[in-house]
Amino acid sequence: MLKENFNDLISFIAVARERSFTKAAAKLGVSQSALSHAIRGLEERLALRLLTRTTRSVAPTEAGEKLIASLEPRFADIEGELEALSDMRERPAGNIRLTAGEHAVDYILWPVLKSFLTRYPDIKLEITVDNALTDIVSGRFDAGIRLGEQVAKDMIAVRIAPSMRMAVVGAPTYLERYGVPGAPQELQHHSCINMRLPTMGGLYAWEFEKDGQQLKVRVEGQLTFNSLKQRIDAAATGFGLAYVPEDTVRNEIDRGHLIRVLEAWCEPFSGYYLYYPSRKQHTTAFALFVDALRYQP
Repeated sequence: MLKENFNDLISFIAVARERSFTKAAAKLGVSQSALSHAIRGLEERLALRLLTRTTRSVAPTEAGEKLIASLEPRFADIEGELEALSDMRERPAGNIRLTAGEHAVDYILWPVLKSFLTRYPDIKLEITVDNALTDIVSGRFDAGIRLGEQVAKDMIAVRIAPSMRMAVVGAPTYLERYGVPGAPQELQHHSCINMRLPTMGGLYAWEFEKDGQQLKVRVEGQLTFNSLKQRIDAAATGFGLAYVPEDTVRNEIDRGHLIRVLEAWCEPFSGYYLYYPSRKQHTTAFALFVDALRYQP
């Protein structure tokens, strides 16, 4: 009975996670018809409906939810034990799933990974670029990268970058035409390039601090993006002011393509941390990954 159901149970978990037969089939490397047949066979043997199917979505039934709650931790334990066997190999090996924001991936993670992956060719990384505050436990990620203030207290946090500063920048042509703001409150009279928050869907309020005084300013403008590169390009093109990490525009500032304003109001704050659950047993591959990213002042 177990042998007959085992692969079908894995298929069921995949569909339940993805909420889609199409996505689950692609992830498992099987056809949709084969996956659908496997789920139907499992349901028939159990004499239970595990998934509710509509033309637009797939969701677990009450029985399906109960089965997921029972299976997932057990499959996780099995996967952990299999990964632990890789520690017995001469060359470190294993899979690491990671979620991180766009800026962290481009400016912190990827520069380190180029040499790390070359040194350890049997270690495989899957990186999901996501600016939302993803739950790494429910998302089945090994770790995440976020700013220190965003890391939950029950996580192990390893600093991987120095303190950061934000910068308000605009093109010389824009500032010549509309003037230079002398205080954060004056941004309300400027065209600003907004950022849409990935979690609640609202617009990000620009945060400032000077001599202990903290301000949040809600700005308006013609453009709103949820990505960093486009906000910088829009500012350089003259569409308004952008609020971005300082290191992303340092070259443009040095070349005179962008001019920084309100610098005194952009004080340093906690940089990026790698974080992961304290209760999870990690492999040698993961330990090497953490050491490679660890910030050395």
